[in-house]
Amino acid sequence: MTTRYLAVSIDVDPVPCYYRIYGLGEPPEELRDLVMRRCVPRFAEVLARRGVAATFFIVGADVDVHVLGGRARAARALLGDLVAAGHELGNHSHGHPYEMARLGADDVAREIGACDALLREITGRPTAGFRAPGYDLSTTMLAELARRGYAYDSSIFPAPGYYAAKAAVMAALAAVGQPSGAVMTDPRALAAPPAPYRPAMAAPWRRGQAPLVELPIAVTPWARIPAIGTSLLLAPPWARRATVAAMRGRRFFNFELHGMDLADAEADGIPGELVARQADLRRPLADKLAAFEAVLDQALAHFEPVTLRDAASWVHREIC
Repeated sequence: MTTRYLAVSIDVDPVPCYYRIYGLGEPPEELRDLVMRRCVPRFAEVLARRGVAATFFIVGADVDVHVLGGRARAARALLGDLVAAGHELGNHSHGHPYEMARLGADDVAREIGACDALLREITGRPTAGFRAPGYDLSTTMLAELARRGYAYDSSIFPAPGYYAAKAAVMAALAAVGQPSGAVMTDPRALAAPPAPYRPAMAAPWRRGQAPLVELPIAVTPWARIPAIGTSLLLAPPWARRATVAAMRGRRFFNFELHGMDLADAEADGIPGELVARQADLRRPLADKLAAFEAVLDQALAHFEPVTLRDAASWVHREIC
């Protein structure tokens, strides 16, 4: 019987990222570490009940004591507990610049290197994987990851429907004079392979001979419908079940979520200006938790859970 693998990966993007997306300026300072402080433990609790080890992609500034002081120390302690429980920490850049794919080699090296150093302090081991801000991977970023000996990247998201929706939101914000801080991804990534592959160094969206592997974020066969937390946790139960069932057509299900997916707008004190723009913040936390657990239970009936580090080892061994 062919083994199918499920990797749960969570981007721990802080609240300022969302304020940048919607052109809202800076959020209240007390919300800077809200996702780490309130949402990550909710994920850890659900995962622990099912014995699932996940990959948490960390923004380096959130664990940098020179940036956040005591709050960074608290975040390090929390992440140390996650590592002790078997979870993996991945590199999500130091400052989460949405324009990172447009930066030069020196700036890219600083973004990846600063986060890498901080994660090594927490884990005591080399970091294996990276995810680009905004899913936008450049050849410069791929070259830096290869130079550092990373085992995998997990940035490619070949979902045309997602990018069409993103473009519409960005256009609407620009039309009302509130331009988004996000950027559009290289459109060539939309035609990238949806299954794990070894990318070309000069064209990460194509197969090639890079020394690391690409672990694309999940889309369904044929229609390439996103199978990620932001959509599945808000979908009607029938659509959620159908999407997860469709993923059985793939050997690898990279189920990507964001820390904000398990935020509680009222209990967490999230301002109405962000709630009005972020649909998932208008859904009760209990409903989102139930949806997350339902996706996990349905997937775990057919997939074996692995971290992305372990998935990369499988790809290197059996596919590449």
